[in-house]
Amino acid sequence: MTAASSARQILTSLHEVMASRTHAQAKLNQVVETIGEALDSEVCSIYLLREGMLELFATRGLNQAAVHVTRLGVGEGLTGTIAQNIETLNLAEAATHPEFQYRPETGEESFHSFAGVPIVRRERSIGVLTVQHAEPRKYEEVEIEALQTTAMVLAELINNAGLVDAEELDRLPEAHSGQVIIDGLKLVKGLAIGKAVFHQPRVTIEQTVAEDTEAERERVYLAFDRMREQIDNMASQAEFGVDGEHEQVLETYKMFAYDEGWSRRINEAIDSGLTAEAAIERVQQRTRQRMREIQDPLLQDRMHDLEDLANRLIRIVSGQLGTAAQKGLAADSILVAKNLGPAELLEYDKRRLKGVVLEQGSLTAHVVIVARAMGIPVIGRCSNIRGLVREGDEMLVDGDAGKVTVRPSSGVLNAFEARFARSKEKKASYAKLRDVEPFTRDGERIQVMMNAGLRDDVAMLAMTGADGIGLYRTEFQFLVSAALPQRERQARLYRDVLDAAKGKPVIFRTVDIGGDKSLPYISSDNAKEDENPAMGWRALRLALEREGLMKAQARALLEGASGRELNVMFPMVSEPWEFDAAKEVFEQQLAFLRSRKHKLPTAINYGVMLEVPSLAETLDLLLPKLSFISIGTNDLTQFLFAADRANPMLAERYDWVSPAILRFLRRVVQNCVGYPVDLGVCGEMGGRRLEALALLGIGIRRLSITPAGVGPIKELVRKVDTREIGQAMREWLANPPPDMRAALQAWAQEREIEVE
Repeated sequence: MTAASSARQILTSLHEVMASRTHAQAKLNQVVETIGEALDSEVCSIYLLREGMLELFATRGLNQAAVHVTRLGVGEGLTGTIAQNIETLNLAEAATHPEFQYRPETGEESFHSFAGVPIVRRERSIGVLTVQHAEPRKYEEVEIEALQTTAMVLAELINNAGLVDAEELDRLPEAHSGQVIIDGLKLVKGLAIGKAVFHQPRVTIEQTVAEDTEAERERVYLAFDRMREQIDNMASQAEFGVDGEHEQVLETYKMFAYDEGWSRRINEAIDSGLTAEAAIERVQQRTRQRMREIQDPLLQDRMHDLEDLANRLIRIVSGQLGTAAQKGLAADSILVAKNLGPAELLEYDKRRLKGVVLEQGSLTAHVVIVARAMGIPVIGRCSNIRGLVREGDEMLVDGDAGKVTVRPSSGVLNAFEARFARSKEKKASYAKLRDVEPFTRDGERIQVMMNAGLRDDVAMLAMTGADGIGLYRTEFQFLVSAALPQRERQARLYRDVLDAAKGKPVIFRTVDIGGDKSLPYISSDNAKEDENPAMGWRALRLALEREGLMKAQARALLEGASGRELNVMFPMVSEPWEFDAAKEVFEQQLAFLRSRKHKLPTAINYGVMLEVPSLAETLDLLLPKLSFISIGTNDLTQFLFAADRANPMLAERYDWVSPAILRFLRRVVQNCVGYPVDLGVCGEMGGRRLEALALLGIGIRRLSITPAGVGPIKELVRKVDTREIGQAMREWLANPPPDMRAALQAWAQEREIEVE
């Protein structure tokens, strides 16, 4: 007898039992008789969780007086072990197992062999199905398979009969219970508390027994075809894979998607009488059990890929393809996903979405750029997070330390909440500085501006009291669009941003796309073999190659700023001629609009983002042509140190307050003396209090930072005497101390200036 035929024999009988009008207890009594007869087993018992205990609900072969009397704790005895670990036991001699416990009221002393399987609902044990035999023997593989399939159908019967209600289910033990702390990669800093929500929710299977086996098989065949088509199309998707790993990941996906063994096992499960969804889940349950036995990390990763594909297949076959965003968030939530695109993130309710945890993710991923603008902490590279977390679990996200705590203990939760409360108090104190101008103690007025990239970000200008937008990332509109945004749509966005700024200056950076911000609808033959995308064919380099793209944006900016002052900044300029070429595109579009009698901007100020070190060597040639310079410290630092900031091993190895970077920046400041050029710093460096202190010391008087950083930097500025820190910086850079960071901290501490 095969496993399929054995299971089908049981399921056929169970189908009749489930369809009968008898009460739940009578059905369970019939079920144990049916299974016992089919497997020629002297004992068959069903234990269900009731008030946190496993209660004997029905039995064939044990004393009937023990029904509803015998109760075991989860983890207690063989039955409790099965429920706790969600694992199968198959023992020739039950008494030899270290967890064996004898219950005299059941009369089980005459039985030696024992096998049991968990009854699982929503990936949690709601009970245990066991069989026993007088003769010492291990049950055959086909019998165990039949038991596992039967347990799956039993879960549906138990749920429909209301023997375990939803509230009880939320309290049930699971494969991973108790507190778990996961280390990940810090992508966006911040703290968050919320309930776990899967970006792609798991499908709840409501019907397990098939009415028509061939119809179910056809549904699976069609789902396989669609899934394989999706996998084949992934190769052209920009968001698939990270850090050049996409080819390896894709090949693994293809291997599983076309694996005949996997599809054969699903077919066998359908042969046993299961629906398409139940068959896929049945094979998936078997895979999960095997995953727990695998120690090899590489093999575990491969099994996770198979789990991911199985979830995809179930969603396709069930038609439940929506994300959690479409269903809406019911409470403060932490979004859990393998990976995420920027447009997908923007679909969520920002009032309820508190944090994001990814299995993949990198520092340069598009979603990270958007999340940082939204002020949502993100942690990436959390291996197997979706296997360790269940929907609704309490989660603590510490974006400052790169740690995720799942199901925190009361002590850990209280400590985190206290820290969170202190953070909120700090933010409230910063909010009071909204209308306060940031003057230093010696009377220097420092410009504290904010970075933005989304239409909604501009509202933060009024909330923070920032002096303006020192960096508006125009590429965000491109990153979240499925196709190249039309010129009219671009112009409307720029007009809306200027309207919302209410007269405060806005510096629009032309698109910085390409390289590590590739778009599926824009490709370049020159970028196909870009081994180092951050230093490759991107930003102004790509825009000058794609003249149509540059012309459309130039005209959109000119039209959007009609009647107002326009500030335009070109990114990734490495030589003066690139600035000249970019400015010429704007001047041509300006002449065109003038010839058509269009209303023009009242003034146009051109600037560059200094992020390529070579530009510093030719500043004397460029300064007479510029209105402003913004130093992009994120890219500049990685280029100066030859350290890819997307590489976790290098991301925090080089210090922003090292003499090398500060000497370079001071030289840029000195080179600008005598020119009417507004010099500032854009990027994360200016938003950190200690680093901002150093920047003030070398002569920087404009900072453009995240909205969340405006308050803290305003507070810092009001405590600093620029003459005093300027003198200290000159001495330190002339004769660097062993630890520049420690020297700055000590200097600040002496003056009671908080810099952490």
